[in-house]
Amino acid sequence: MWQKIKHELNKYRHAWPLLYFCLYVPWFFLLEYCDNEHIRTITYIHCPLDDLIPFNEWFIIPYFLWFLYTPAVFVFLFFHSKNEFYRICAFQFTGMTVALIIFTVFPTGLHLRPDVLPRDNILTDLVQNLLYHADTPTNVLPSIHVFGTIATHICLVKSPHMSAFTVRRHLKVFSGVLVVLIVLSTMFLKQHSVYDVLAGIALTVVMYIVTFKIFFRNWEFPGPVGYDPDEHQVLFFLNKKKK
Repeated sequence: MWQKIKHELNKYRHAWPLLYFCLYVPWFFLLEYCDNEHIRTITYIHCPLDDLIPFNEWFIIPYFLWFLYTPAVFVFLFFHSKNEFYRICAFQFTGMTVALIIFTVFPTGLHLRPDVLPRDNILTDLVQNLLYHADTPTNVLPSIHVFGTIATHICLVKSPHMSAFTVRRHLKVFSGVLVVLIVLSTMFLKQHSVYDVLAGIALTVVMYIVTFKIFFRNWEFPGPVGYDPDEHQVLFFLNKKKK
């Protein structure tokens, strides 16, 4: 029994980068507390384009899909490639740390949320009672939501293990469309300004160069030679042949 447990722990010991959240979570919520208690002076972000973007509650669907999409890609890479898992962790966590440093030295907030939502339906209820209640409009530039979404998509489509699936092209297209909708949702739900989104995209570009071209430039990411997806734990169903 102990040997089996030891084997499983050794097999998945590359999960150690996830300990980063022990740093990220308290740091982020400490900043949120300081902002909500007016301990710090907040600079409010506004772009003229923000006024031209209407509120649309339908975007709550792709916005919340982010909370499934990103963990799903992490799980996919965790089981398929240790090096790729390290790469997405380095990409995401380095960028998130840069964002936290920016939030710390340059506190930002928004005054974009409508006082009264234009419609009354289940989607606006989710926006008002769940999204707006749980996520305060502070620490917004750059948008971690935007950065994390694009970074996740890049790491997914750059994975050689995507070639193991016959529907890889459809999966990449689906991922790309979802990423665009998630990025748009941050503006249509009045969660972020256009400036926040642009800053999030800029952060992604910088972290892509740092991660892919510097940190992991000489790392090997071999494709799945002899790989049998029907025997694998994750996403094996994507390669099932139609009868």
